[in-house]
Amino acid sequence: MSKLSDKMNDDMLLCGFSDSTREVYINCVRRIAKYYRRSPDKINDIEVQEYILYLIKFKKLSYSSCNCMVSALKFFYSKTLGYSSTSFFIPVAKRPQKLPEVPSRQGIKQLFSIAHNAKQRVILMLAYGAGLRISEITKLKIRNIDSEQMCIKVEQGKGGKDRYAILSPCLLEELRQYWKMYRPKKWLFPLEDGTGPVSKDAITYIWNQLKKKSGLTKHCGIHGLRHAFATHMLEKGVDLYTIKQLLGHASIHTTARYLHLTKQRMVETTSPLDLLGLPKSPGT
Repeated sequence: MSKLSDKMNDDMLLCGFSDSTREVYINCVRRIAKYYRRSPDKINDIEVQEYILYLIKFKKLSYSSCNCMVSALKFFYSKTLGYSSTSFFIPVAKRPQKLPEVPSRQGIKQLFSIAHNAKQRVILMLAYGAGLRISEITKLKIRNIDSEQMCIKVEQGKGGKDRYAILSPCLLEELRQYWKMYRPKKWLFPLEDGTGPVSKDAITYIWNQLKKKSGLTKHCGIHGLRHAFATHMLEKGVDLYTIKQLLGHASIHTTARYLHLTKQRMVETTSPLDLLGLPKSPGT
């Protein structure tokens, strides 16, 4: 499907899709073509629905993974092939509403305490101290660190948007120590040959090694540090809109989910039962 792949890639470029999204979407279409052993433009909507069901029932893919497949196929059939929504329907699977696991302050402190390598330490601090995504950390350049305004410029983050993230004095000091040791020239975390930025896989490997070494038991990737950034900011009284801007969320509803994770507020909240002033039970 080389010609169709090229056309789909061009269509996504016109829509401003990122490199990673285009790669994922094209791979999704290739997978269904491989499954049915024919060109995807010869696959009808019933077969697509059966394939999505197969992924859920037998391949045990998560709903988020299946919906990524759905989004890719919807784009392919509606934009690349020009099918109307009335003639080609793909249902979206309803995702279970699960809260992400967030490392505690003590767990994060322990994580930093065993991160003796300056590069590894700074990478983790950028995720927690600035709330950056792993893809945003990999693309950071020296020029993005603004010590005068105490901010980090995130260029072309999720959705192709620029934004500014917070730069704490503690993180700035760590960055300066790191720079003195490694002297990066363009990319903050370059490849060994300096030709490009470090990969997401390399950062994931660092996270997995340090997480295991620190004894952190939360089931989360490095993105858990970004969740912790938002949750702990809320617990300190920072308003939702400010956190939304710092995280680069498109909708305040995405940021609002962190309200469910603020355990400190729940602990400090008084139940209406305690406000009634009921007399003690006779048995006490």
